[in-house]
Amino acid sequence: MTQDHVTQGDGEAPGLADAQREHWHRTYSAHPGMYGEQPSAAALHAARVFAAAGARDVLELGAGHGRDALFFAREGFTVLATDFSPTGLEQLRTAAAEQGVTDRVTIAVHDVRKPLPLLDASVDAVFAHMLLCMALSTEEIHALVAEVRRVLRPGGSFVYTVRHTGDAHYGAGTDHGDDVWEHGGFAVHFFPRALVDALAEGWHLAEVHPFEEGELPRRLWRITQRTPR
Repeated sequence: MTQDHVTQGDGEAPGLADAQREHWHRTYSAHPGMYGEQPSAAALHAARVFAAAGARDVLELGAGHGRDALFFAREGFTVLATDFSPTGLEQLRTAAAEQGVTDRVTIAVHDVRKPLPLLDASVDAVFAHMLLCMALSTEEIHALVAEVRRVLRPGGSFVYTVRHTGDAHYGAGTDHGDDVWEHGGFAVHFFPRALVDALAEGWHLAEVHPFEEGELPRRLWRITQRTPR
């Protein structure tokens, strides 16, 4: 893949998810590289899983300014990095050039409420760090995971992380229903374990690993599942 800028899902519809998109635009503009340059612990784990499975092509959903996508590229994977914020992806584009990995990174502005801009069975692995627990309904999350399965090759790996209902912010702030709570301007869909299990139906669920991240700390699950061969 090359670093072409593909735009998907530009159609506007009123609602919480659209308001959150604008909030993330402003946040990335005000705080460039807000998560730093080091990859997340989830990405370190995912790279090991992907390498062990012989993966070469990685799709990252919700790449933001690209700390994890750039790490995957430095590890030798070919990466399609998607996000609904052009601002974050432009920061990723600049960093990719600085790090000399533009030949292994493609960026695409994409709203995950829309079908993924990929053919069936076209990637080896998919990674999403705290993307599925954004301002998405349960129905939209199920549709997204179905899209992930569609684009993965047989035996492909999906590693994702979500904040869960044991998190300190669950039940705090503004209740939008469907386990979505808005706190400090950020809306989060907190996952009960039943939702994780439902999303893994028809997959091989390899791991549901609890961990903590950040100063609160945020409480998350890291889920690893694979498509049947």
